[in-house]
Amino acid sequence: MQGYENALLFLTGYAIEKSLSMDNMFVFLIIFSSLGIPFSFQHRVLMVGIISAIGMRIVLILAGISLLETFHWMVYVFGGLLLFTALRMLIEKKEKKIEIEKNIAVRILKKFLPITTELRENKFLIKKTNLDKITTYATPMLVALIIIEATDLVFALDSIPAILAITTDTFIVITSNLFAILGLRSLYFLLAGMMDKFYYLKPGLAAILAFVGIKIIISDYFKIPLPISISIIFAILAAVVILSTLRSKNIKKEQNIN
Repeated sequence: MQGYENALLFLTGYAIEKSLSMDNMFVFLIIFSSLGIPFSFQHRVLMVGIISAIGMRIVLILAGISLLETFHWMVYVFGGLLLFTALRMLIEKKEKKIEIEKNIAVRILKKFLPITTELRENKFLIKKTNLDKITTYATPMLVALIIIEATDLVFALDSIPAILAITTDTFIVITSNLFAILGLRSLYFLLAGMMDKFYYLKPGLAAILAFVGIKIIISDYFKIPLPISISIIFAILAAVVILSTLRSKNIKKEQNIN
């Protein structure tokens, strides 16, 4: 019985992390297009970004579990954070604009390395000779990597509390999170050309975060059974896919008529 419950917990955590990753991929696409990084070079940025994100996620997960075990009232903080994130998703504009020059991570990078707009194969750093002096420059590849890492940190602060609301089992939380992240690169290249078709992704993710936020806040008074929780989450994801597909077909039909 415990094995069945653990499997459900893993599946729920994986589903939450994977679905929330979809929203993050929109940001990846904007970053790459803003910096003019060719499709053939993007895989290296994502590969390095995912490897470093794994280490960061493990640290954040362990810190989050420690906080929940030490201070029980943190469940209300996490629940409130999830509700706030859900509300932010609903009210923010659909299209995000990445202002490279104003990005705090890029501004910090500039303090250590000059930045060039030149792309030389898929290198993160290149060296140039200027007046007999060799200077190391950060390429757009490194700039993209830095922005993606900073974005993933913010994203993790939203997604990890959502998984901790389901379970605080360290093994389940870490493995479900990492399995979802490891498949992110492949999922990005699979969906890169059709991300604009997910019309109802943000409302769906907001609904999931709101549900999980409410679930953790009321957990001391009423525990929602795990099968019901996972059924609600998958029902929301199914609704997002079905409604987005129907709208896409309607838009295509209207374009053909016109």
